[in-house]
Order: sequence, then structure tokens, then C-alpha cells
Amino acid sequence: MSFFLHEQHYRDLSPAADQLVTICGAGALGANLAETLARMGLRRLRVIDRDRIAAHNLSTQPWMQQDVGAAKARTLAAMLYRGVGARVEPQQIELTTANAATLLRNSAVVVDAFDNPPARMAVAEATAGLDIPCLHLALGGHGDYSCGLWDAEYVLPHGIVGHDGCDYPLTRPLALLTAAAGAEVLLAFLLRGERRRFEFTLRDLQFR
Repeated sequence: MSFFLHEQHYRDLSPAADQLVTICGAGALGANLAETLARMGLRRLRVIDRDRIAAHNLSTQPWMQQDVGAAKARTLAAMLYRGVGARVEPQQIELTTANAATLLRNSAVVVDAFDNPPARMAVAEATAGLDIPCLHLALGGHGDYSCGLWDAEYVLPHGIVGHDGCDYPLTRPLALLTAAAGAEVLLAFLLRGERRRFEFTLRDLQFR
């Protein structure tokens, strides 16, 4: 689209624009990542999420009050098409070990942004079987740690119970930083085949 042409003076994203990026989860990480990638100029996104928007999602995710009750994946697809003409393939379905391979097939890269261990495990197993690179994005349970790790580098959580920090309003800055860092890691992979990684906490930022 014409309003992305100025980016060629900064860096040429055209080789990545039409590669299929599949994002698993449309919560604080997945939804913000999808919006970031679409607004940067990526045109082929697939978003997999079974959930509908709840009122408590409004503090950390890119929804509006009138969206409450609507399917996350479909709402995100409509929003990004209206916003920048991105064509998002919404999959409003629960990803499981039985359907993961079908849902993830043909992806250039998969992003695991789910908030529960069984779904993360299903993504990890399916991408390994399909030989598709997978970037795992995660926030720590206390909302102070963030990471973006590839494939075997990421240790799947087990037995985690309790509060989900992704919906806590003060988690939003860290969620947005994670989405931005994840977008940069994905572009490095799509453009140059580099598998960068990151881990940080808000305490790592230096404010002066």
C-alpha cells in the first residue's frame, strides 16, 4: 500500500510482507503483536483463538467497549482490514493436539502467544513435526518478566495456577514492549533468517 512506501528509505520489508505468520492466541501478546505487524506492512497473518472478548480484556488488548462478547480472532481481522487493509485469516477455534498440525500448516513462522500450558505444548509439538520455526512469547506470572524464545530454548511451564497477569492493567506496558520486541525478532527471521531472542524485565529499562 502506498503509505508504506516511505519505509523503503528505512528498511525494505517487502520480502516479508506476503509470508504467512500464524499467531496462536489473541490476548495481550498475540493481539498487540498482530496489530503491530499489520501496521508495519505485513499482509498475511493467521490468528488462532477460541475466546470472545471480555470486559477485563479492555485494559491490555486493542478492543473497544462495543466489542465485548465478540470473537477475538474475527474482531481483530475486521479491525486490521479496516485500519490498514491487512488480510488476517481468523480461526475461532480451540487449538489442540488433534488439530494443531492442520491449523499451522503452510506457515512461514508460528508465534506461540497462548496463556495456558496445554495449548503451548500442542503448538510446540505440531511445529516440531511440521518443521516450522516457532517463536514463543511469554510474560512471567508476576507481570515483571518477558521473553521471546525459539523452539527448544523455551521451557514449557507446568502446573501454573492462579492469577493471569496478562489482564492486569499495569501489565500493558510490558505486553506492548514484548509485542514490539517480538515483531523485530520476527522481521529479522523473515528477512535474513536470523533467530534472535530476548529476555527482560521492566527493571532492565533505564529511565533518566
